[in-house]
Amino acid sequence: MTCITSCVIAVRYIWVHKTTISMETLAIFVENIKCGGCMSGIKKAILEFPGVQSVDINLEEEKITIQGEQLDKESYVKKMDGMGYPEKGHNTFLKEAKSYVSCAIGKVTA
Repeated sequence: MTCITSCVIAVRYIWVHKTTISMETLAIFVENIKCGGCMSGIKKAILEFPGVQSVDINLEEEKITIQGEQLDKESYVKKMDGMGYPEKGHNTFLKEAKSYVSCAIGKVTA
């Protein structure tokens, strides 16, 4: 077997292996999403995590849908909680106040 043949086989294996990894979808319901600024900040923060390929946010339902590979819900919930967007049922006055700051930052960076 020549070097070129070995390389082609290796590249083909990597390509086939990579395309067979399945995409995951994760839905998280949070509180305090008020506007596009909030959505922009959340989306930017979640997209920084490895494996995340897309983030969609439904403002009315306060639902965040994340798609990607090897998703880690606990990490996303912790990040959003720190920004003032806690998971449904875990809201406090302080978290709501933090959400206004995150919202303002999201509006500036949108």
